[in-house]
Amino acid sequence: MRAIFFGTPEIAVPALRALGEVAEIVAVVSQPDRPAGRGLQLAVPAVKQAALELGLAVHQPKAVKTGALATWVREHTVDVALVMAYGRILPLDVLNAPRVGSLNLHASLLPKYRGAAPIQRAIIEGERETGISLMHMDEGMDTGAVYHRSFLSIAPDEDAGHLAERLSSLAAEVTRHQLARAVRGELAAVPQDPALASYAPPIDNALRTVDWSQSATRIACLVRGLAPRPSAITTARGKHLKLLEVEAIDATHLAPGEVAVQSGGMCVGTGQGAIVVLRAQVEGKRAASGRDLVNGRVVVPGDRLGAV
Repeated sequence: MRAIFFGTPEIAVPALRALGEVAEIVAVVSQPDRPAGRGLQLAVPAVKQAALELGLAVHQPKAVKTGALATWVREHTVDVALVMAYGRILPLDVLNAPRVGSLNLHASLLPKYRGAAPIQRAIIEGERETGISLMHMDEGMDTGAVYHRSFLSIAPDEDAGHLAERLSSLAAEVTRHQLARAVRGELAAVPQDPALASYAPPIDNALRTVDWSQSATRIACLVRGLAPRPSAITTARGKHLKLLEVEAIDATHLAPGEVAVQSGGMCVGTGQGAIVVLRAQVEGKRAASGRDLVNGRVVVPGDRLGAV
């Protein structure tokens, strides 16, 4: 089985390595190197770095819809393209260039959470399970028929970073055990039911901003779903405050957003219950415990988080 792999971030690296165990990887396609960090040095995508370590050829097209990429794929005469977190919408001519087309490892139980941020959205919405769907790619946004779903439970205190690591490993297992079966026609491609579809668009600041009138449970899910990055945000005394780790409790005596001290730490009222801030970060400062934020008078009892 000859294959091309499309992927960019760290989450896709185990699947790339697993693909090398079941197929001849002809080439790897990743997004271009981009400036990152304070010095804006060009950063190499994790998939590119792993591919180079494996001695694989890497292609980083600046555009995918000019026809050149489709021609490039056809010239390599591959059976399949395996895609995971490439980060760009591939046009139909690229998807159809391999002999059996292109397959995607999507980090949700499709048709749930189609789109760019399925891991974060699953936690934010309080889901108890997620998984990896091996699907045939078409022109739609994660709308193709599904060959196989692998399930994974979400731990009650799990954040998106840890869940992404576990899904990354699961994607590698799916690649090892299901990809060749799909390519050989041994797995049925089952169409998705559009009536059951939900969406996971890119994370924006509107979603990141905590609404303290919501329940403590809902806010805790939001914080976990956006940790460790980009993180849920609020304001404290006019400064941005990133919430990195919190715990929901049943206390109800505080108004939404009102700060109090509980057991020497920082407690915040919500629409139902309260949030204990275990770790947070004020803009321009290092991350600190809620207790240290109170002791350092970054916030004081009676403050209202999120107030303009």
